[in-house]
Amino acid sequence: MQKYSIFSLARNALTRHENWREAWRSPDPKPEYDVIIVGGGGHGLATAYYLAKEHGVTNVAVVEKGWLGGGNTGRNTTIVRSNYLWDESAGLYEHSLKLWEGLSQALNFNVMFSQRGVLNLAHNLHDLRELSRRVNANRLNGVDSEILSTDEVKAFCPLIDCSPDIRYPVLGASLQRRGGVARHDAVAWGFARAADALGVDIIQNCEVTGFQRTEGRVEGIETTRGIIKAKKVGVVAAGHSSVIAAMAGFRLPIESHPLQALVSEPVKPILDTVVMSNAVHAYISQSDKGEMVIGAGIDGYISYSQRGGFDVVEDTLQAVVELFPTLSRLRMLRQWGGIVDVCPDASPIIGKTPVDGLFINCGWGTGGFKATPGSGNVFAHTIAHDEPHPLNAAFSLDRFSSGALVDEHGAAAVAH
Repeated sequence: MQKYSIFSLARNALTRHENWREAWRSPDPKPEYDVIIVGGGGHGLATAYYLAKEHGVTNVAVVEKGWLGGGNTGRNTTIVRSNYLWDESAGLYEHSLKLWEGLSQALNFNVMFSQRGVLNLAHNLHDLRELSRRVNANRLNGVDSEILSTDEVKAFCPLIDCSPDIRYPVLGASLQRRGGVARHDAVAWGFARAADALGVDIIQNCEVTGFQRTEGRVEGIETTRGIIKAKKVGVVAAGHSSVIAAMAGFRLPIESHPLQALVSEPVKPILDTVVMSNAVHAYISQSDKGEMVIGAGIDGYISYSQRGGFDVVEDTLQAVVELFPTLSRLRMLRQWGGIVDVCPDASPIIGKTPVDGLFINCGWGTGGFKATPGSGNVFAHTIAHDEPHPLNAAFSLDRFSSGALVDEHGAAAVAH
């Protein structure tokens, strides 16, 4: 068996995998679908999967202007947690975390979800009080969370410099043990393969250029591959949501900013948790390949750039070295940026739009990856039933006119 496996690997390497079966089909678009999902990232693919799996809506197309998972799904730092402050947020993110815990089995695809814990550090009295407030709110909502002392932080993550004479001494932390990381590409691939198996058409290199509407109702989309009719359209185009909304004739209360991240050269396993610090302003984890995955906050300017400014990189690395002086001689391997849509209250928009039959899922800011399965699950319910799932009812577009905001700026920590 071992010899056969080695031979198979060598044979497929020499043939450049030409005879491998595709994980999902690449069909031409049909003239009409029951539902079209605009955006082939994790949220869009998850929406299509749950539409077919839970609601029996299989005549679905996912249209993506580039390649599958080539947007923010492939440009993030893969952190998963649910310890948000407000009841509405905690309910939605905890729903997502529970789906994460069974996602590999549900999709029959290893998404490499690793519950290694997420530490949020406190460096002053205000940090401690704020973390205690959030931990207590989490517990009231049934979300696991706890406060650690400085000694407990050191015991949980020995690599952190917890000496009292550093610039930002570690006074404690909150810990969500069920939090962790996952493989972003695998999430997109898993949802794509599972949705395809249920009959969903995944159409890549198909850019939306406009909408077909009659008397205020959407009837289809205009694309670079022609007009595609649909009874309903769901938009999940993170980074370009306002552009798509403008095509449909309405405005969104969002701004688009670059969000950077970078990874180091690989080293042996030394960090087995996720560490975040708002005051020092950085977060870090170690990938399964040994790279240190590092990030911080959004760039201050509005842009559709996928690079960002080097001043953010410099400030972020200064913060990381402050907490982890043993990493000071690591060389950075690569840097990238995503485009994040940020709402005024740092919470997403999930629901109906002013155009009948057109639904939108956007504004996740820097917290979109962790919400992937939960977002797709509730958005699919909203599209299928023409009314919100109880968990996303509070995240409707009209909250910006009613004033019922869900302000998660504090609980978003650094950028997550």
